[in-house]
Amino acid sequence: MPLQLVLALRPLGCETPVLAASQLPELALGAVDLLIVDGDGLDGLALVRAFRALPVHAATPVLLVGSGEARMIRRAAIESGATDVLVRPVDPLDLQIRARTLIDLSLARRDAARTASLMDRHVAGIRAESEWREREIIQRLMLAAEFRDDQAGDHLTRVAGCAIAIAEGLGLSEDGANDIALASTMHDIGKIGIPDSILLKNGPLTDAEREEMKQHAERGYRMLHDSPSRLLQLASEIALTHHERWDGTGYPRGLSGTDIPLSGRIIAVADVFDALISERVYKAAWPPEKARAYLVEHRGSHFDPACVDAFLSRWDDICGLMRDRPAGAGAT
Repeated sequence: MPLQLVLALRPLGCETPVLAASQLPELALGAVDLLIVDGDGLDGLALVRAFRALPVHAATPVLLVGSGEARMIRRAAIESGATDVLVRPVDPLDLQIRARTLIDLSLARRDAARTASLMDRHVAGIRAESEWREREIIQRLMLAAEFRDDQAGDHLTRVAGCAIAIAEGLGLSEDGANDIALASTMHDIGKIGIPDSILLKNGPLTDAEREEMKQHAERGYRMLHDSPSRLLQLASEIALTHHERWDGTGYPRGLSGTDIPLSGRIIAVADVFDALISERVYKAAWPPEKARAYLVEHRGSHFDPACVDAFLSRWDDICGLMRDRPAGAGAT
């Protein structure tokens, strides 16, 4: 078989190398601006296909020069991946014009790719800054909750830790679990609007006070839901639904089953568990095993069964969290 020649042209003014088909792998090492293939011979079209299969040359212009019936040559060349075709006899001026045009196309594509890469990095930087600011907002809202109740911080941290364990037990991604955990720290943000006489009352609430306390779910939702922030929208969803019950007897909207967003079902388990193991002015802290038994008992009535099962599957992690952040007196 005669040696198949390949002419690889770099930008005008640079040295023009001539390569054989056996040297094709060398082209995978870097970009070229135009490849001219002598299509006469048995492997010309195969060479174009092999070149086009190299990832670095998926869009590199290829000009094939061949002999024969023009229509058949053009069809075969384009099907093999060539960008343009010249049929012999070739006018040198025509070859020069075609080559310059294809090189300009290659350089324009490279400039566009470089610009797109710079834009991607710029957008990524903006997104990272936006996410950082979202997290800062959430942390400052947590501080606002702690100003009302100095025990709220530990409660929120434990609920967030339980939320991660449940979410991972359900098979959510690490990012998904972390988002729910972070957003959960604002699940009681609506309590900012509850009077101190109710929020900090040293004893059980009256029926009227309890109804006022229940308003915190809707208030928290209204505070957060119209934010363009994805995390704050998730937080608004949790604030609204973490007191809903699987059987539909919860508040504020009486949702049931999977009509309750998954984030709300997860935080319902985490929030109640932490409330049970925490001391209150009207009750002693429950031992963790008793609180765990409560979740099992109300699996399918108060709580999503899948969320309870996920919680139980991560029990060792929950126990580690309780050791690191022991429960004391705190908000309900």
